[in-house]
Amino acid sequence: MIKVLSGVWALLLGVVLIMLGNGMHFTLIGLRGVIEGFSSSELAIVTSGYFLGFLSGARLTPLMIQNVGHVRVFAALGSFMSAALIALPILSEPWAWILLRMLVGFCMSGIYVAAESWLNAAATNETRGKVLSAYMIAQTLGIIGAQGLLTLGDAGTSVLFIFASILVSVSFAPILLSAAPVPVVEVAQPMPLRVLFKGAPLGTIGIFLLGGVYATQSGMGAVFGSQIGLTSSQISLFIAMLFAGALVLQYPIGWLSDRMDRRLLIFGLAVLGASSCMLGWMTGDGLRPLMSAAFLAGGVTTPLYALLLAYTNDSLPAADMPAASGGLVFTFGLGAISGPLVTGWAMQHLAPRAFWLVLSMLFLAIALYALYRMTQRGVIPTEDTDSYLNVLPTASHIAVEAAVEWAVDNAEAESEDNAR
Repeated sequence: MIKVLSGVWALLLGVVLIMLGNGMHFTLIGLRGVIEGFSSSELAIVTSGYFLGFLSGARLTPLMIQNVGHVRVFAALGSFMSAALIALPILSEPWAWILLRMLVGFCMSGIYVAAESWLNAAATNETRGKVLSAYMIAQTLGIIGAQGLLTLGDAGTSVLFIFASILVSVSFAPILLSAAPVPVVEVAQPMPLRVLFKGAPLGTIGIFLLGGVYATQSGMGAVFGSQIGLTSSQISLFIAMLFAGALVLQYPIGWLSDRMDRRLLIFGLAVLGASSCMLGWMTGDGLRPLMSAAFLAGGVTTPLYALLLAYTNDSLPAADMPAASGGLVFTFGLGAISGPLVTGWAMQHLAPRAFWLVLSMLFLAIALYALYRMTQRGVIPTEDTDSYLNVLPTASHIAVEAAVEWAVDNAEAESEDNAR
């Protein structure tokens, strides 16, 4: 593993620094927005603005890279993102935050495309699985670490926003100084949603609903914490627990995924997610039950995304997966835009704890649809399934396609070994 990482450590370091800055800004939006007196609905639109920009960037930045190259696009997006982070505390108006968050989302999506294409080009067929795993761990550790950095300042000032901007600016140095080979970015036409749904209905519906779950957790979690009276340190811990759960549960769930009916596992994880959210909804002021609910709810979200990708990979021919990957990323983005809007409305018109209620309903919808699909299609034998895809919901189509390619190759290699 050390030999594998020796060739990509600078890229991974840059990713950690980017996620430190981006993770700080995600939580800061909720903290500062409540201080500024923004309503839950306004902050929900601000959150959705990020994912609208992210979805747009996923479609447009590969074309930009083809026209002017990786380095120029990467540097330009980094500059715009750094400037947007500094502008957030200066322009404390909902309309300005919506536009700035759209810009940050667009830039982050492009940064992911560029960084992941460099990372994929640095990996070989033998090392791609380990490199992707290291990349996902680096992202998650960056988000968790960002929550600790938030305790070093006051969200009511500009200091933490400036710190996040500095981290993002510094992160580009190791990436640009180390990524000498310029990989080719191919733009696969995303599969139409109608065709995608026909071939993989559970993957399509499940990832759409999960987009709402992920965006609500990451974008509205700090708003929820502020509105129920948690301190800044407690809110940081709450967000960290959402992602720590994913870090801990990803590999056990991946192990199970390769050994049982994936639809049954999807059903079980969604039920666990819904149950943990109901625990969060019913708990009073107890900090421990609240953190436990966050750990479990966040812990199943990321593995569910990877699991739904793996199941979709099993349901479609390998030749269709590049186009399907683009379609699934687009579907996830649509859910991520919609989820916070519903949650913000519920939190404003019902109660802040409706945050948990919406999450529980989304998880429950995934569980029920998975249960329904088990009655419509037979079980795919485990020996005919591809390997579990260790992919985060924030990954671009570049990482998703690379993970799909690795999953197919790895499954074929394991099948040959078993045959011998």
